[in-house]
Amino acid sequence: MNFYNNNFLIEHCKKILTFYDPNIVDIKGGYFQNFYDDGSTFDNGFKQLVSSTRIIVNYASAAKILDKPDYIEVALHGLTYLEKVHWQESSQCYAWTLLDNVPQDMTQQSYGYAFVLLAYAAVHKADIINADDKLLFVYNLLEERFWQEEHGLYADTLSPEGILCDYRGQNANMHICEAMISAYEATKNPVYLKRAETIASNICQKQADLTNGLVWEHYTADFKPDWQYNKDDPKNLYRPWGFQPGHQTEWSKLLLQLHRHAPQQWLIDKAKELFDISYEKSWDHVNGGLIYGFDPEGKWCDDDKYFWVQAESFAAAALLYQATNEQKYLDNYQAIWVYSWQHFVDHKYGAWFRVLHRDNSKYSNEKSLAGAKCDYHTLGACIEVIKILT
Repeated sequence: MNFYNNNFLIEHCKKILTFYDPNIVDIKGGYFQNFYDDGSTFDNGFKQLVSSTRIIVNYASAAKILDKPDYIEVALHGLTYLEKVHWQESSQCYAWTLLDNVPQDMTQQSYGYAFVLLAYAAVHKADIINADDKLLFVYNLLEERFWQEEHGLYADTLSPEGILCDYRGQNANMHICEAMISAYEATKNPVYLKRAETIASNICQKQADLTNGLVWEHYTADFKPDWQYNKDDPKNLYRPWGFQPGHQTEWSKLLLQLHRHAPQQWLIDKAKELFDISYEKSWDHVNGGLIYGFDPEGKWCDDDKYFWVQAESFAAAALLYQATNEQKYLDNYQAIWVYSWQHFVDHKYGAWFRVLHRDNSKYSNEKSLAGAKCDYHTLGACIEVIKILT
């Protein structure tokens, strides 16, 4: 089966969203975010900022590509919830989590702001909004609350009392870079592209030079590698220990997106390096697929298989093939898809399973979880490949 095919990818996007369509909209506000394999929902009152914004991105991005004008209304429904419920006017902050539309956790995370910016970029591209003011508003919040000029990177977390925590991480910076690229594509404002270039250079060159060329996850307050952070918790959902193959390949994708707008040879060279090393170290030659994490010596520290790792990696492989014309990247793309088609794609109900054991057996019947999965990665990866095939 040829997975490097525009028609296949468009149809697959449709099938992903067909899983969510019947139950995604909560008439009480926002989206349902927790789904079992069969599409039924659970824990309906719980909403998390990242899922709220990612689902906006899903539907806004798919509206034009899939020729689904009704998806505009779904995206607008989520945008209204973001602005009226997640955003707390009194404190000028976003609720990280909500229960029955009441704020639970008011911790401010730059990771969450990244997806607010990405959501505004997506609805701008979809012509749901036409002005740039909302994007600039979020950009300025990031500047005021998280930007650290001396490092050229963003801090992570503000307590509800406004105290900046000492933890620094690459993940928030990676997704802010992603959002900045999308904001530039939406508005052509060079401030976003310049900031994306700064983040990419500092994470993938300056910081990676401290950790043998790969991107480490965790840093101290002065952006020195923190080798001990969560060492006893390599399966932590948001801050796992070890090198994350999926983040190396996700950076490969972002570097090539940057190269599309501001060509520089180092972007291609680093994209190849990150992808090649992570693919070599993390491909499971026994059971297929890419595992979740390996330690500084290259030994696996988490051999689970996650849906998003496969998705970001096939997108990176496609972009590398486009940029280099090297057959091995098309072969990598095909291998990831063959594995994912067999084990991750739910051919009965639609969408992808979230996480599997190394032997590809399932952990549970929970397909999507608030803050953990809404098929944003799989849909986005398909759309990224569609862009280079059309």
